[in-house]
Order: sequence, then C-alpha cells, then structure tokens
Amino acid sequence: MSDHDRIFNAARLMEQLRRSRAFRTDGAVGIERELSLLRRWQSARLARTHADLLRSPLYRPAAEFFLDELYGDRDLSQLEHDLARVVPMMTRILPAAVLHAAGLALELNALSHELDARLTRMLVAEFDPRAELDETAYVAAYRRCARYDQRYHQIDLTERLGRDLQAIVPKHVIYAALKLARTPARLAGLGELHRFLEAGFHAFRHMGADAGTFVTTIIGRERAILERIRAGHSWPLALDDAAGG
Repeated sequence: MSDHDRIFNAARLMEQLRRSRAFRTDGAVGIERELSLLRRWQSARLARTHADLLRSPLYRPAAEFFLDELYGDRDLSQLEHDLARVVPMMTRILPAAVLHAAGLALELNALSHELDARLTRMLVAEFDPRAELDETAYVAAYRRCARYDQRYHQIDLTERLGRDLQAIVPKHVIYAALKLARTPARLAGLGELHRFLEAGFHAFRHMGADAGTFVTTIIGRERAILERIRAGHSWPLALDDAAGG
C-alpha cells in the first residue's frame, strides 16, 4: 500500500478512537452495571456457540482472541489511550495493512458497545431488570431494537478483520518487527497495545493455513444466528440447523 493509504488508515484509526472515547464519556451513563452484565452474558453465549473452536488446540487461541479481546467485557480504555499516543509514530513505521487492521478492531469494538448499550436500555425499559437475563428476554429485546443493518455490519467487520489478520500474519518482516518492539513498547508505557497486537498475531500464526477455515466458520455461525433472530425463529441461538456449524 502507498503512503496515501498509510495516512488514510491512520486518520481512520483516529476517527474510531474519538468514537470510542465519546461512547465512554456518555454512551453508557446510568447503565454501566447492566451493560457489563449483558456483555458477560453475550460472551457466555459466544463461548457456547463456538465451544468446539475453544476446545480445539488449533483454533483455541484465535477463538479466545475474538471472544475475549473483541467481543468480551474487557476494558479497552488503556489500549485506546496507548493508540492515541502512538498514532503519529505508527503512521511512519507501520505498514498500512496493520493500521487498517487496527482501525477495523477499534470500529468493531465501538459499534459493538453502541449496539450493546441500545440493547441494554431496551432490556431495562421493557423487562424486569431484577430478573436474570435469559434467551427469551434477550431475543425479544434484540428484535425490538432491530438495527439489523448495523448488526450485519458488525459481522462484516469481524470477517474483514479476520481476513486482514490472515493476510498479514504470514509476512515475516511484520512478525519480526512485532517481536522486536516488545521491550521498547513496555518501556514506553505501551505494553497493553503491544499485548493486543501480539495476541492477534500469535493466534492467527498458530492456525497457519487453517486461518481461513476458522474465519469462515465463526462468521457463518453468527450470520446464521442473526438470520434466525430476524426471521422469528423460536430458539435462534441454538445451532442445531444453522449454517456453518
């Protein structure tokens, strides 16, 4: 990619950082506890849906990266802070493809938080907030929120990020640079940023040529579940007859 691509991707990265910070400022005011509970419930659902990937020695690191780092209840404020500090430097030294992947990861996280906040507010307003969240309440609130275009986009972002990592990881120059940067990143106070990047690289490097199968599997299942929710399936989160299982 050209210098123009590198600058464009760095600008996009900053845009997603501003979006994430705006959400943290006022996007979840008053529902922090309920939002955290929802995200933990969703993480448990994802772990059930993709239990075979989590059990697989080949796919487990990548499954944990997606479920914990991108869809889990992890606090990414330190990562965002690290990124904001180093974006100018990253623009100069990192390939545009890496900047693009980082921007996708932040956009996915920001969109997921926005959709989850809307779903949480629906659950608080329309359902008994004292009751334990279950599939019936979750799916009913999900359908009332709708926002299916954004939900499809959420899955598309996940697929694009997976394909980006699949393409970047085999490049030995990038992998070597990431390893060499570990100590300087820690000394510069950027340990969380480096940990995140290294986790993604190691997970996809571990899968080798099977990375494409992993991405296809996880995306196929999530699209099938979204279609079942939209179509009014009675138990849409079960994958007994969903595609990609």
